[in-house]
Amino acid sequence: MFVIKAENLTMEKGVRKLFEGVTFDILPNERVALLGMNGVGKTSLINGLLELEPIAEGDIYYGVDWSNIGYMVQAEESHTDLQLRNWVVSEHPKEQLRRTLIQLENQLEKDPSDAAILKEYNEAISQYLEVDGYQWEMEIESRLLEMGLIEETWHIPFKQLSGGQKTRAKLVKLMLENPQFIILDEPTNHLDLETIDWLVKWLQAFQGTVLLVSHEREFIDRVATTTFELTPEGLTRYEGGYKEYEAQKEIEEKTRKQQYENQEKERRKLKELIQQYKGWHASANAKASVRDPYAQKKASKQASKLKAKESALEHLEKEAIQKPKQPSRINTQIHSSEFTGKRMVHVDQVSKSYDDKTVLKDVNLDILKGDRIGVVGANGSGKTTLLELISGLSEGDQGAIHYNPQVSIGQFFQEFEQLNEQNTILDEIMELPNMNQTDARTILACFLFRREEVFKTIGNLSEGEKGRVAFVKLYFSDANLLILDEPNNYFDISSREIIEDALVNYPGSIVLVTHDPYLLRAISNKIISLEQQTIQVFNGTYGDWVNHVNVESEEQQLLNQLAELEARYSQGLLEEFESSQQEEEKVEALKDLKAEIEWLKEQIG
Repeated sequence: MFVIKAENLTMEKGVRKLFEGVTFDILPNERVALLGMNGVGKTSLINGLLELEPIAEGDIYYGVDWSNIGYMVQAEESHTDLQLRNWVVSEHPKEQLRRTLIQLENQLEKDPSDAAILKEYNEAISQYLEVDGYQWEMEIESRLLEMGLIEETWHIPFKQLSGGQKTRAKLVKLMLENPQFIILDEPTNHLDLETIDWLVKWLQAFQGTVLLVSHEREFIDRVATTTFELTPEGLTRYEGGYKEYEAQKEIEEKTRKQQYENQEKERRKLKELIQQYKGWHASANAKASVRDPYAQKKASKQASKLKAKESALEHLEKEAIQKPKQPSRINTQIHSSEFTGKRMVHVDQVSKSYDDKTVLKDVNLDILKGDRIGVVGANGSGKTTLLELISGLSEGDQGAIHYNPQVSIGQFFQEFEQLNEQNTILDEIMELPNMNQTDARTILACFLFRREEVFKTIGNLSEGEKGRVAFVKLYFSDANLLILDEPNNYFDISSREIIEDALVNYPGSIVLVTHDPYLLRAISNKIISLEQQTIQVFNGTYGDWVNHVNVESEEQQLLNQLAELEARYSQGLLEEFESSQQEEEKVEALKDLKAEIEWLKEQIG
């Protein structure tokens, strides 16, 4: 039994065909990640499944009722003037019942003796109790708080929320629908690591089926049981998450490479044999005559062999495996400004506020030569503000930032005003010092701009393409300290892996904000965590920091448990007993409690 089944789907965007021949089925309780290059049509496929975009060809079959499908896609939201709390329930059937109940209550307040209204009110309350309406109201608040939407945000109009708050609100709305089948398009957009972790655990525990599009590799690893890869030629199914998909792709590529090498070996062998048979046939044909039947037979035999080999070569050419593409590598020499000192930047007691709200307070930080710093923290904790202060784009309200004279800072933020909208991609890169066209085209090919694509105008590029151009300009700008705010936003997985590879090989120092754990694990040797307006510096990799936080969290849980047991033990000592039997039972219980307390203390050390 399937949840959804697709057969030979084709979708188009204007006159351009996105993909064709897409066939798949998704089974109950599967969690499927849909991968593919930017522009291949992942979002269009999802919208096609939801009947939000037309399917050019093919058929879709649903194994669940339409009312049991919930989705969060990249589309304009309606009713955005509504306050957050009202928005998440605005289309829920129970909300209509709740509003009816409130209207009837208001009418009864005006005229408590109206029997007709009282009867209608009693019927409405019975209906509301029947669908667990009051329990549902508690669930709304619980979901909002779990997603980090505190009570102060509940009365803000949806359209005024930040990107992260909007994503959280959409997820709460989806969860409240309690669907059997969930379709998610980039659900982690604008979410901090803590919220992503909560969403992962919720999806892992979800008793239903999930289809999601995401560029977050660790998110896919933790959630997906199956991976689909969408290409213009169709869709391929892989078991497992991203790591398993990557391993299977590597095996496929090795197999294809071996097949190609065997094919080329066979091609060369056939061509050599054809030349030999041509020579033998010509020789035998020259000797053949009507009076020499043996020579004629020999010539005919050579002709048959020649024809057979030519047919084999023709068949091989027709079924030829294309040469596997080698992944692009940055092989142009990377330069960064010389830095001979140790300390690059010193942040001394810096504080920063916006509209009387303190974001950072008394921050002290040294950025040293060779540092690869990952900056982590909840949304709104001040990560971007810290980067702007270090970059010199913003000034602190107090304190000072001191720069070594040799420091050359390059920064990457989410806006791309530094790009000239009238330039071509090639023109933009050619503005770099000492850049020639050959190097520029080589570099652009490494960042997935190939052949005629380099002549695209900046103004006509997607956000992801602009991001890649901006990154190339920064990367080869001769800076020795890169300040990067979410460099992976708008990028598909292929682009992310190229950026990751580039940063691993970058010779200077880096300060980075990202929600991509893969990137943090690849480059960080120091972690700065922001919480309660200040920073904590951890010397070690992102993986080391995660283990450290988990250990601290476990210790805190044990401490909380110990405090609770000690409070119960103290309370038990003060209790009075009505009988000797009750006293004996309580003494035994206190002994057990005391033993548990001692065991916990040993665990905590």
